[in-house]
Amino acid sequence: MTASKVVIDTNIVLDSFVFNDPATAPLLAGLESGTLHWLATQPMRDELERVLAYPKIVKRLAHHQLEADLVLAQFDTLAQLQPVAGKAPVTCKDPDDQKFIDLAVAHKTLLLSKDQAVLCMGKRLLALAVTAQAAIK
Repeated sequence: MTASKVVIDTNIVLDSFVFNDPATAPLLAGLESGTLHWLATQPMRDELERVLAYPKIVKRLAHHQLEADLVLAQFDTLAQLQPVAGKAPVTCKDPDDQKFIDLAVAHKTLLLSKDQAVLCMGKRLLALAVTAQAAIK
């Protein structure tokens, strides 16, 4: 069986590595076993680093006895950095989410996001060989 490629938005990364959301257990298992290959770009890592410094997230990190550097180290270990993808033929209402769509379309991958601006594009993305969903099913 070949590994599946996946693009993961920042909220799902937080759910996985900060909030320990049980819904992300299959994602984490797939990443750790190598059945899922997480594709990301430097701007995605930069966004995660910025979000980890938000006061609300800093409090959650402290609550879970985590440090932002540990979360970023997990990103660095599990994500395979790719060049920034060119603009996809579809545009997201939320410009912050466009980078995830662009990369997923460029690599024809699964796109994990809870953002309604992304999920509502499901049919248009499917036509481009991208499945957008909130969790691994």
